[in-house]
Amino acid sequence: ASAAIKRYVELGNALNATALDAIGTKYVCLLNATELKAIDPSSLKLASLNPSACSQETKNVLYQKAKEAFSDQHHSPAYYELILPYLVLLWGVPSFDVLLALVQGGAPAADLKVLSKDDVNMNMSTFVNLRRDSLMLLTPGEVQGLLGVQLPELARWQSRAPVRDWLALQKQSELDKLHIGLTGGVQEGYINLVTPKFPAMSSAPLGTVAMVFHLLPALLLSFLTVSILS
Repeated sequence: ASAAIKRYVELGNALNATALDAIGTKYVCLLNATELKAIDPSSLKLASLNPSACSQETKNVLYQKAKEAFSDQHHSPAYYELILPYLVLLWGVPSFDVLLALVQGGAPAADLKVLSKDDVNMNMSTFVNLRRDSLMLLTPGEVQGLLGVQLPELARWQSRAPVRDWLALQKQSELDKLHIGLTGGVQEGYINLVTPKFPAMSSAPLGTVAMVFHLLPALLLSFLTVSILS
């Protein structure tokens, strides 16, 4: 299958919707970097692909292709809904979770931050499969925006990765504002300073202390010279 796809592209054929449907979900993960770049972005409006089992690189490229396909509608409130005709054929799941299902692990933090303002109500199975580096950059408020009515489910995941790791990066005071009993955040106002203990010099005469500091460079130089010569 990989050789056939390679030959098809080498002959100058476009990876349009028809070609992608022929490749299908079964072989989409075989596409290499060159072949992925050859995909016509507009074809993603029509083709039926599920890249959830592919490599991170493949997911990232396909996600960017999907964004490019609808770039002219990027500022439209219906931007994320535009991908539904392509995706509902695969999952039949509602609204914004479909987009995230397409790019499981592929959405960058900047896009997730925008998505958090759109009443997504993302389910936890989608949330925990987001790109780890993207997830770690989200604030508690943005996570609340993404999960919506699903927010209480976050507390049930707080002892498991990646939620546990995300919690460790947040201020506990910000987590408390979500009012769902999250723990594991960074406590504020508690700084433990460990100071080394040295013998007290207060009992030594001040002249003696001053003499020691005055002679210290010479003593150190002598020690180094003896060490080198020996």
